[in-house]
Amino acid sequence: MVRRPRIKFSHRPVRYGEYHVRIGGIVPGVRGDLVDRDGWVWALLELLDGSRTVDSVTETMTKSFPRWPAGMVRAAIDDLVLAGHVEDADETASGLDEVTEERYSRSEALFGWMDRSPLRTGREAQVSLRQAGVVVIGLGGVGCTAALALVLSGVGRLHCVDRDVVEVSNLNRQVLYTEADVGRTKVAAAVSRLRSHNSAADITGAQADVDGPSSLRALATDFDVVLLAADTPREIRSWTNRACLETGSPWVYAGYHGPLITVGLHRPGEGPCADCEPAEQRARLASLPERTEWSPGIDKVVPQAANAVSAGCAGTLAAQAVISLITGVPALPANRRFGFNLMTMESVPVPAAAQPSPLCPSCGLAR
Repeated sequence: MVRRPRIKFSHRPVRYGEYHVRIGGIVPGVRGDLVDRDGWVWALLELLDGSRTVDSVTETMTKSFPRWPAGMVRAAIDDLVLAGHVEDADETASGLDEVTEERYSRSEALFGWMDRSPLRTGREAQVSLRQAGVVVIGLGGVGCTAALALVLSGVGRLHCVDRDVVEVSNLNRQVLYTEADVGRTKVAAAVSRLRSHNSAADITGAQADVDGPSSLRALATDFDVVLLAADTPREIRSWTNRACLETGSPWVYAGYHGPLITVGLHRPGEGPCADCEPAEQRARLASLPERTEWSPGIDKVVPQAANAVSAGCAGTLAAQAVISLITGVPALPANRRFGFNLMTMESVPVPAAAQPSPLCPSCGLAR
């Protein structure tokens, strides 16, 4: 129960003319529009500044608007709370020290802005991040940016896994490495750089091959979220999916196909798994006329088409998906993929299974 209700400053209302009130600003997914025929709504919002108890607000409103009963006032306050526009001015301390509070004050403000859960604060989300552990598999362009974003955002424990060394061709997009790191293992260079950004985080690494579901299962068991940022071997996404299905671990993957960025976010047991859509796609392709590949391109190895922008977008969006799984802010839908096209700067639909597929070899329905 809220004691001293206060409209979130980021959601502060604005009145347009006499009858229209907008709350939540201009951001879709947050803003709301209210009709205010007699000024009652605006008067209520003006009182919700955190200096008054619910009883005090109710008493003032019923005196100013006698035809509106106390129950109506309390119901309106409850509606604003449920919509995520209200915080409690009597919020409890977070337990974070003063330096940490200062470091993440802007993060807490953003969490508070995006969170539509009743009476949760940005501090709660920040504490959840600090208590969480994430494993990042693959320290290429996507993994570097994602790992950096998570460490800067306050994840308490981060483990990095990669088998490779830094090469000159990595330097156009893999933001954790410099020219001085060429020839050094990616894990050593990345862990060192990440620790320099946040000494309070527990950051570790392992130079290792991921060679099947069993090695991924061991990693998933030890961490709250798995972030797959590697695209080789080709089976690695399916391996990760199977491992996380077995452990019940939420996981994220991200990558790019030229200018098309894709991010997948999965919670096992709550819908189709990551192998459902590929299984359906294989069935669709089998029903189409036979494909003929362009012969000069068969077996030709071409460089990955990417730069710091495309890799960075994929990594940043992957980190956002991980943060959503840990904190619930924002509450992104799980068990689906998201797409973003750098050619148009717009989100794009990507194929996704609406429900678990009976053709899927991984989530158990085919057995």
